[in-house]
Amino acid sequence: MKTWTAVVVGAGPYGLSAAAHLNAAGVEVKVFGRTMEFWERQMPVGMMLRSSWDACHMSDPANRLRLDDFVTEHDLHLSRPVPLASFIAYGRWFQARAIEEVDRRRIKSVTRNGKGFHLITQDGEPVDAQSVIIATGIARYARKPQEFQALPCELASHSSEHSDLSVFHGRSVVVVGGGQSAIESAALLHENGAEVEVIMRAPAVRWLLRSAELHRLPSAAKRLLYHHTDVGPALLSQLIAHPGWFRLLPRKHQDRLAYRSIRPAASAWLKPRVEGVRFTTSRRIKDAQRQRHKVRLHLDDGSTRETDHVLLATGYQVDIARDGVLAPELLSMVSRVDGYPELGRGFESSSVPGLHFLGASSAYSFGPLFRFVSGSDYASRAVTRCITANG
Repeated sequence: MKTWTAVVVGAGPYGLSAAAHLNAAGVEVKVFGRTMEFWERQMPVGMMLRSSWDACHMSDPANRLRLDDFVTEHDLHLSRPVPLASFIAYGRWFQARAIEEVDRRRIKSVTRNGKGFHLITQDGEPVDAQSVIIATGIARYARKPQEFQALPCELASHSSEHSDLSVFHGRSVVVVGGGQSAIESAALLHENGAEVEVIMRAPAVRWLLRSAELHRLPSAAKRLLYHHTDVGPALLSQLIAHPGWFRLLPRKHQDRLAYRSIRPAASAWLKPRVEGVRFTTSRRIKDAQRQRHKVRLHLDDGSTRETDHVLLATGYQVDIARDGVLAPELLSMVSRVDGYPELGRGFESSSVPGLHFLGASSAYSFGPLFRFVSGSDYASRAVTRCITANG
């Protein structure tokens, strides 16, 4: 049986970008997963990407497969912000040009095999590899608060469980959360004929109005304030874009700046789209109970709500144990902090050589840049240098 130099588990922006770099470096690499599956199946139709245009590029070593190249080749005129459907099409175009083949099967388990790894596909085929790159994304990290755990999914669901919000036409929906996902979900629900209320803990929606104004500055000034990766506020963006610098900071400062860079906020272009949506701020939901075919919510001010559905735009909590890919014995070998793997050079596990993690799961070790597509360039180059050096 052939032993691959590297196997990539996941075919989203990080998995595809890493494979593109490894392939160009002459590494025998195989990718498992369904191209852009999370973006297609777990994000709502009509969504627009919050990231700026320059932060939506996937990464290839020659920089010839950028979003601009996709647009030019197809003679498209994409709106800004970038529509979700267009980004999915771009991802598939990228894959077709950067990687000869993607195996659509899922990986059922990964175990240690001597100095390498043994993988089993969903249909039972064994695959051996010297290195494994876990790029499975955030699909299994959806955070569902405790008070909603007992409710069935037809009454309370996470925002990532829906690709088409038109199914809520004519129904009442409470959206829980105050970030981009919550506000855009509220806009799409409203536009699809639902009666919508947003309940959030913050005293107000943090609209990215000032950020939008700064982004319209002349190019030279904009480049000074914002790195093209576009994660974090003005000036801090430059630090976040350089993980080597960021990692030198004391842990407490890393945590504080990471939160400052990704705290809940919504793009200014959403503001007119939520006119007519009810907002309840500075409130917490203490309890949620099923009332026949509805949900009764009890808020911390003593008020109640009765609604057809609760949509939880409550974010994600990384915990690689929830991926279900690593076999228990291998998972137990991975050094972790609050569910995140501890990583060193080349995004490699500090305790399991040859096992790499890309995307959101690497954010504890390398910073908030890797919660966004724009981090794929740094990560892909780093993992490729590591694997080729070890090979």
